[in-house]
Amino acid sequence: MRLNLTKLLPSLLVSYAALFSTAAFAQTVKPDVTKGQAIAANVCAACHMADGNSAGAPNPKLAGQHADYIVKQLREYKSKKRDNAIMLGMSTPLSDADMQNVAAYFSTQKSKPNFGKTPDTQALGQKIYRGGIAEKGVPACAGCHGANGAGMPAQYPRLAGQHAAYTLEELKEFAEGKRANDANSMMRGVAGKMNEKEMTAVAEYIAGLRN
Repeated sequence: MRLNLTKLLPSLLVSYAALFSTAAFAQTVKPDVTKGQAIAANVCAACHMADGNSAGAPNPKLAGQHADYIVKQLREYKSKKRDNAIMLGMSTPLSDADMQNVAAYFSTQKSKPNFGKTPDTQALGQKIYRGGIAEKGVPACAGCHGANGAGMPAQYPRLAGQHAAYTLEELKEFAEGKRANDANSMMRGVAGKMNEKEMTAVAEYIAGLRN
């Protein structure tokens, strides 16, 4: 029995068209910020506040953070790649769509200004942030996170205005290998070459950055 391809062609074309239109639709579905706001209010607000401007460490500011960075962290908390018992509990019930939605919401919120402390600490922090520590092989933070801490979507998180105590704690965890979800061990390599005075200075400088 021979198939009549001439007769089958129209139906095949319709099938392929439907397939590609479905794929295209899936790629263009946008996160639902309204649903994200509801998740933020019901799940995240107790620690991060409803608008993502947390009161302080140990809870980071999420307002204005890149959505793809937030999604990455939530996925890695859920998979235990980033070890945190509290965030494991918070992330486990979330679907990937929930993560996309809440990340989109927080990314649209305005981060409230923060401040560093002593001028001397700020000066050292600025020197390291902008120029690194050549004798230790520590690169400038600005090389990845931007001169004003804006970061780069899909690659490097926004740092500007983050609580100094939170940034310091994360630098320590990278240095000690307790946090290990950085690509190519980049942050573990950087933080591992810094002492606590240098980490504190950078954290204080970052707190005062604006963008």
